[in-house]
Amino acid sequence: MQDTRNSIGMTALLAAVAMFLLMTPALAAAQTETVLYAFGDSPSFAYGDNPTWNVTLDSAGNVYGTTNGAGSFVEANGTVFELTPSSGGTWTPKVLANFGASVGHPNGGVIFDGAGNLYGVTVGGGGYLGGVVYELSPQEGGGWTEKWLHQFGQGTDGSAAVGNLAFDSAGNLYGVTVQGGTYGLGTVYELIPQEGGFWTEKVLHNFSGTGADGATPEAGVIFDSAGNLYGTTLSGGANQYHTEGSYSGTVFELMPAGGEWTEKILYSFPQIKYDATGPFASVVFDAAGNLYGTTSSGGQYFSNGTVFELSPNAEGAWTETILHSFGRDSSDGAAPYGNLIIDSTGSLYGTTSQGGKYGCLCSFVGGTVFKLTPGSGGTWTERILHDFGNGGDGNYPLDGLAMDASGDLFGTTRLGGIAGDGGSGPGAVFEVVK
Repeated sequence: MQDTRNSIGMTALLAAVAMFLLMTPALAAAQTETVLYAFGDSPSFAYGDNPTWNVTLDSAGNVYGTTNGAGSFVEANGTVFELTPSSGGTWTPKVLANFGASVGHPNGGVIFDGAGNLYGVTVGGGGYLGGVVYELSPQEGGGWTEKWLHQFGQGTDGSAAVGNLAFDSAGNLYGVTVQGGTYGLGTVYELIPQEGGFWTEKVLHNFSGTGADGATPEAGVIFDSAGNLYGTTLSGGANQYHTEGSYSGTVFELMPAGGEWTEKILYSFPQIKYDATGPFASVVFDAAGNLYGTTSSGGQYFSNGTVFELSPNAEGAWTETILHSFGRDSSDGAAPYGNLIIDSTGSLYGTTSQGGKYGCLCSFVGGTVFKLTPGSGGTWTERILHDFGNGGDGNYPLDGLAMDASGDLFGTTRLGGIAGDGGSGPGAVFEVVK
């Protein structure tokens, strides 16, 4: 069940599915999924292929994202793309950046600053082969200019940049590397803008994998209202030598004081049998200060992954609760790798990479869009909003979702997207409408 987003062993399997579904009056109106763009539709994959990460929406309703491969260069290592809605429900693709021999594959989505510039990371390439943080700036008359803000791999500054970036109120950028640093197990870093357009990097934490410390963060970090940073590591932690599966991992907090940052481990996975384990995604806050996330493995049903909650108490400790264990039956999703999003009612939305009505729990086929709704007494109800793997609707979503003002959901699938491709196509951008 374990997998990574950049080294994926695929099998071209189609699951046999039942043609009769039991519907109950408690179900809300059906959701409608639409493929906005299938990457195999472009000549020679000029717009990229295998989109692996979440998308970003602008105020005009345009969709921005990255692809892990292809593009216009001979040594094509991915793209940054934009999809613009057109009349008749069609979407027009545009490549904002092509990555080639000098820059490795994008390994996260893109974010905007207040001036309309886009920022992201690549896992490799750059002058020191450790990846780069890049900025894309729109130009008058069209076109985007690419600039490298930092090149990783310079000594102990981190290597293999991954995940989404985050801005603070002063315009500084924060992110993680999955390798490098003092101990070779990843870092949390800050990039500080300087006069003349330069940026200075500062390493805030070097993961050691010793004691309770985590190792190998696979996703970005988020802020709370006090300026503290929160994130996850895929491995390490106090329980890293457990026997419940291949992964362990932590949820951590970094607190600034006097120019330095102090780490606190909020939770080490897994602490009990059938606990969550292996967080590839970061975390999200609700209005009450609780944290929510996904793990790719662990849980009650054959280690098919979980959604978890961490709640703080007055003494500063955090209590974990498993809200949902995936894989409870053949129609449920499995192996969630992406971030969650939360709406104004406290409901959570995400994707699973496998399982669902047209997938299975044993191979990289299918996947779902799911919603978890809080109920009375601490209960949560799962609803599947879409099952992937049915014809050309996409297959194998590996990251989370974006929500527009209407509550519609947008995301990517790494595979599929073209009718008749057997689910093995080069991926798609999709929308799930209420």
